[in-house]
Amino acid sequence: MLRSIVLGIGSYLPARMVTNDELAQTVDTSDEWIRERTGITRRYFAAEGETTSDLAVAAAMRAIEDAGIEPASIDLVLVATSTPDNTFPATATAVQRKLGLPVGVAFDIQAVCAGFAYALSVADAMLVTGRVRRALVIGAETFSRILDFGDRSTCVLFGDGAGAMILSAVEASGRVTDRGVLATALGADGRQYDHLYVDGGVSATRTVGVLRMNGREVFRHAVQRLSEAAIEVVAKAGLRLADVDYLIPHQANRRIIEAVGKRLDLSADHVVMTVDQHANTSAASIPLALDVAVKDGRISQGDLLVLNAMGGGFTWGATLLRW
Repeated sequence: MLRSIVLGIGSYLPARMVTNDELAQTVDTSDEWIRERTGITRRYFAAEGETTSDLAVAAAMRAIEDAGIEPASIDLVLVATSTPDNTFPATATAVQRKLGLPVGVAFDIQAVCAGFAYALSVADAMLVTGRVRRALVIGAETFSRILDFGDRSTCVLFGDGAGAMILSAVEASGRVTDRGVLATALGADGRQYDHLYVDGGVSATRTVGVLRMNGREVFRHAVQRLSEAAIEVVAKAGLRLADVDYLIPHQANRRIIEAVGKRLDLSADHVVMTVDQHANTSAASIPLALDVAVKDGRISQGDLLVLNAMGGGFTWGATLLRW
């Protein structure tokens, strides 16, 4: 059978780092207040004129270099984003053009913070069925453009960034010892639509709008859905949570991540947490966190990973991946 294996990974953060203290100069907040409630110490904001596709391309170039491949071999580009360059065309086509990639398949996926999990599932399906041979999957966001800096409960949580992954279809044994994507799980519950959204849109208001969130409900659902998705994806492969080497969850809030780890009975050293370093970067947060853990040596070839996220909608998803 064919498996989707990871050949390379890369990430990018804008040059401008914004500390809690800097935010506190214009927002009614403090470093202590933010750290205590979220675990966040800093985030990064894109420069004027720096677009989501610019961030995506920078991360993609690092992933391509890490994979040691020719860009021309990529025949699928997926960009998970809620902050596209334009309403259309897809940001993925802008990435394709800027990287000088050949004609292929390119489109965006919008599932907010769960976007990268959705994109991985779609890429895996296209790779293992032979529709494409090599995929560039990117999570990229410029959330600073949709924040209400008069709302301290939300504006302190988010940042900009991008993470990219190169996947390729290879022949495998079909056993759980294979490298690559072993299982995926996705879900959505549109009944929760109004708990996390942007109050603007082309059809509704003809405006961009800003982010609105019911923090209490998001927290409650996030802990539940992230835990359930992890359990589901591991069970699909016939494995146990005890087999998992690392959980790489969506980096939304330290308290959410710790609560999920506790529910799954995973010790802190088996849960990758980078939310303090770059805040919530929505669809970019999983590949950003994974890149950090790979580059600092925590993750080695053969490790079993669960990548899981939940976002507005509500949407959620998980991927079981052997590195």
